[in-house]
Amino acid sequence: MLFAAGCGTKTEPVPVEQVPMPAAVPVVVKDERPVIVAFGDSLSAGFGAETGSSYPDFLQRELDGEGFAYRVVNQGVSGDTTSGGLARVAQATELKPYLVILELGGNDGLRGLPIAVTSENLDKMIAAFKVAGAKVMLAGMTLPRNYGPDYIREFEQIYPMLEKKHKITRMRFLLDGVVMKKGLMQQDQIHPTAEGNKIVARNVFQVIAPLLRK
Repeated sequence: MLFAAGCGTKTEPVPVEQVPMPAAVPVVVKDERPVIVAFGDSLSAGFGAETGSSYPDFLQRELDGEGFAYRVVNQGVSGDTTSGGLARVAQATELKPYLVILELGGNDGLRGLPIAVTSENLDKMIAAFKVAGAKVMLAGMTLPRNYGPDYIREFEQIYPMLEKKHKITRMRFLLDGVVMKKGLMQQDQIHPTAEGNKIVARNVFQVIAPLLRK
């Protein structure tokens, strides 16, 4: 009877503690694509244009669309001069870039800085990038006509002179086909709109394409 009574007793289920499963650790895939550094001032930074609408942003899309496996890193700093650029060259060389698009000098000219200083700074930057193993594409610049023909002429000559000295690729003028065009320039007539940056990127791509590997 005791046995029967024992068998007839209902046993309350013992609650099992629920051990939370460990959270999945996200897999970080390292981007092994060779780096192209857009090294410049506000024209590279995309000043005044919508986020994601700088010329380096559009250049990345051009490269992707044309089957070139490169990663564009935007190192444009608004307001930067060649002196500022020279001070941060190491930030670019640390990335071990395959190519550096060097776009600086415009702010030097707008401030009326000595031509010799601008030329020397660009010279040193190009040399440093080449020592780091990077190809260099130098983007030429010009100035508003009211800066006087002599200063403008000397300023513009910096770029072909450095092209010849270092045997590098040069783009005649970064904003070629964009400057002074309605809808392509912002109200300040210095910085391109998003649509203008798209054209700049296409022009830059056409210049650097022969330097790249598919």
